[in-house]
Amino acid sequence: MADKLRAQQQLEALQSRYIGTGNSDTTKFEWTSNIARDSLSSYIGHPPMLQYMSIGLGQSREKTRIQLLERMIQPVGKPPETQN
Repeated sequence: MADKLRAQQQLEALQSRYIGTGNSDTTKFEWTSNIARDSLSSYIGHPPMLQYMSIGLGQSREKTRIQLLERMIQPVGKPPETQN
């Protein structure tokens, strides 16, 4: 019983600290958006990866960085319509 309670407390601590871990109320759209944003921020935060991508795209590193930042606004498209 104590192990189960401790595991639940650790999960709640992770969820409050890291948004991307999600919870039972996280929608598929939110989950995929978090994954995409995490990936994009990792590409931007690792200069060798950013350089590799910019060479592949045939453009400057700064232009590639700006494009990745703009994609972070809606990484998986528009949010689904909510039903009231």
